[in-house]
Amino acid sequence: MRTAGAALSALSLVGVAALAGCSSGDPGDGVSRNAPAASSPSVSPSPSASAASGWNPSPGSVAAVGDSITRGFDACSVLADCPEVSWATGSDSLVRSLAVRLLGASKAADRSWNHAVSGARMVQLPEQMALAAKERPELVTVMMGANDACRDSVRLMTPVADFRASFEASMRQLRVGAPEAQVYVSSVPDLKRLWSTGRLNETGKKIWELGICRSMLADADDLGPAAVARRDAVQDRVVAYNEVLRDVCAKDRHCRYDGGAVFGFRFTGAQLSQWDWFHPSRDGQARLAEIAYRNITAAEPPA
Repeated sequence: MRTAGAALSALSLVGVAALAGCSSGDPGDGVSRNAPAASSPSVSPSPSASAASGWNPSPGSVAAVGDSITRGFDACSVLADCPEVSWATGSDSLVRSLAVRLLGASKAADRSWNHAVSGARMVQLPEQMALAAKERPELVTVMMGANDACRDSVRLMTPVADFRASFEASMRQLRVGAPEAQVYVSSVPDLKRLWSTGRLNETGKKIWELGICRSMLADADDLGPAAVARRDAVQDRVVAYNEVLRDVCAKDRHCRYDGGAVFGFRFTGAQLSQWDWFHPSRDGQARLAEIAYRNITAAEPPA
């Protein structure tokens, strides 16, 4: 979900070169001032809460794999990763990442690792899983698939069969080095909903023209039959990817899928990056952390 190459120099043409990084006093940084990120209990739930299912809701370490969302891309400054605000392993006090919520800030610094790579697709997940397995984590978080649908055209989207094969290979790779690690799999976000929200911002649409997720975002105001069919094709592919994530995860006794929670989350303008109106802002990252914490600490997996 990241633009590449000449995008940085082109930003000056759309009048956003003067924008600065995350600032607590900037009303456009996506952080709610009057309603800070909701806090989760500082005490982790008892492991016995899910004894019947064998799921431990209070793992002692977290490794994250995925793409630009997990790297906090465009959340703090233009065209740059900002892992400190990552929903999974970040240290930012406003986000309160999953690792911080589960382990506390001090332990999270030593017992969490972020192996996500901005721009990564599912075919690259086995390599990330191998790196995560070396940490011997008690929990691995997975958020991957948006870049498989976000291509320059619908024709270039990853075929569903290839997506499945790569995810299955990733799970096998993890099990080689970390056979008992729990896995939490986030659904792919609803790219069509991100389009419908972000297109309300004129600056955002100009940045989209630089090449962000062209399969969904190209010609953002075009509501003709061809454009509608193109966006519907991307939406259908994301739904198919989420079905793969659910099905493959269900075959692993240590894996828990989010039940479509991230796909179903309704991002608002405040929860999208001021830099590209597509990636999550700090506030959006906090919402992702809340979703993950709620599902991981639940006695039963989401329906």
